[in-house]
Amino acid sequence: MSKTTDLTRKEESLPERSREIAAVAPLVDIYENDDEILLHVDMPGVDKKDIAVNIDNGQLVLGGLRKVETTGAAQWEEFGDVEFQRTFSVPQTIDIEKVGAELKDGVLRLHLPKSEAARPRQIEIKAA
Repeated sequence: MSKTTDLTRKEESLPERSREIAAVAPLVDIYENDDEILLHVDMPGVDKKDIAVNIDNGQLVLGGLRKVETTGAAQWEEFGDVEFQRTFSVPQTIDIEKVGAELKDGVLRLHLPKSEAARPRQIEIKAA
């Protein structure tokens, strides 16, 4: 038999698989300074349109969907479709109206600015 015939027979004998999308927690780095909390969320291969960021009732919910376009029958898969999901509790001192996000090189940078009341202040001491 030729190699082409072997490959064709092997492909025909493979059972039909339904592909379930794996749900995984993305890796996250969290930084805090006087003005904001900054999250770096690792979401490789996820398009901006497939990312959802929601803040409600003290909960930050992050989600993203990576779909890999393939052609032909899979012989070996280690990098496929995945749904990123992660939830955090956030302090009530976050100014939700000013939250910002940017996606660059597969890393979502989420800026959670602190409200003015939550920022540290230097108290001036007056002479009596």
